[in-house]
Amino acid sequence: MIKTIDMQDMRNLSLFEKITHVRTRFCFTYNETLMFCVEKSEIPMALGDRGSNLKRISDIIKKRVRIIAKPNSIQDARTFIQAVVAPVEFKDLEIKENEIILTAGMQSKAALLGRNKRRLLEMQSIVKDFFDVDFRII
Repeated sequence: MIKTIDMQDMRNLSLFEKITHVRTRFCFTYNETLMFCVEKSEIPMALGDRGSNLKRISDIIKKRVRIIAKPNSIQDARTFIQAVVAPVEFKDLEIKENEIILTAGMQSKAALLGRNKRRLLEMQSIVKDFFDVDFRII
């Protein structure tokens, strides 16, 4: 992840590590939800017993919090993007040399774009940080 970690991200990461005992350096915001990326094998530990860690972090930060699997390569882009935009679904995801193209229906496309393209810009930033490619929705 190329993104510079600001002070708020450092606070969030520190809180996450203190509560879950899982070390990560990947956190970002999408659609007013704070998302932490951890290795797939560490997700149960990060969630805690019946989601207790997740609930505790959410109560402290006063924001929705989600924990998703960190992608290892561009081949994991489909599952990663699906996890980020859930519960919104899309038809297809095409990975080209330097671009990821997401195909969605009219309702899904509207939800993925957001008001004033806010969610699109957030997703473009996330995809650029993790995979270093461009992102489009058609």
